[in-house]
Amino acid sequence: MENVVYVSAIDGERFGIKTARAEKVTKGNLSRVLEFCLNGKVSFLIGRCSAQDLDVAQAMEAQGFLIMDTQIYYLKDLKVGIPTMDSHPVNIRPVVSGEIEKIREIASDAFRGYYGHYHADPRLDKYKCDEAYVSWAVRSCLSKEVADEVLVAERDGDLVGFATMRLNNPSEGEGVLFAVSPRAQKTGVYRRLISSGINWCRTKGATKMIVSTQITNFAVQKVWVREGFEPLKALYTFHKWFD
Repeated sequence: MENVVYVSAIDGERFGIKTARAEKVTKGNLSRVLEFCLNGKVSFLIGRCSAQDLDVAQAMEAQGFLIMDTQIYYLKDLKVGIPTMDSHPVNIRPVVSGEIEKIREIASDAFRGYYGHYHADPRLDKYKCDEAYVSWAVRSCLSKEVADEVLVAERDGDLVGFATMRLNNPSEGEGVLFAVSPRAQKTGVYRRLISSGINWCRTKGATKMIVSTQITNFAVQKVWVREGFEPLKALYTFHKWFD
């Protein structure tokens, strides 16, 4: 079952229940995913499948899974076009030692109440759902297993946003987690972070960059389209409780 379903220690510690994740559920492995959870006394499962595979989604629903969100991915061909880097009072640079608490503060403010798959589940504590994104941002600063680089947006000596970047393979970079402080939203900071993320991927030798968000998060998708990204794929996120 390696790479199909696994126990998520981070989610288990956060919510206080034994949690598993299955990122690529198919009709061929669904029964094995469920068997793993039942044999391992898993209480809560987060499962994802391709939005194109409606037969898989319906099979999951028949087994008591509930849909929580749809994640949409966009891709940019880095061999085409140059990112927009117009004049802006914000400087984008790598995070430095001593700025982790500021990253934590920005993430806490930006993701409070963010309606991802955690918040969509009424059985999960909403405060702990917020903390999932905060923890993700902090771990990105501390571990190369989470992110290869964290870029920060600095304005007048103050950090107002960040972007976590990862090189998935030699040809593909990914903008993983972006956040802009509420006081700096709708001022062009997010677009500046996206443009800088494109440049970061190029400097690493990548020929393409991917980003993802909730399908209903139209504001960021508009920015991506303006920067030359195109829709790539979508995934359904399901939750299943075993009690």
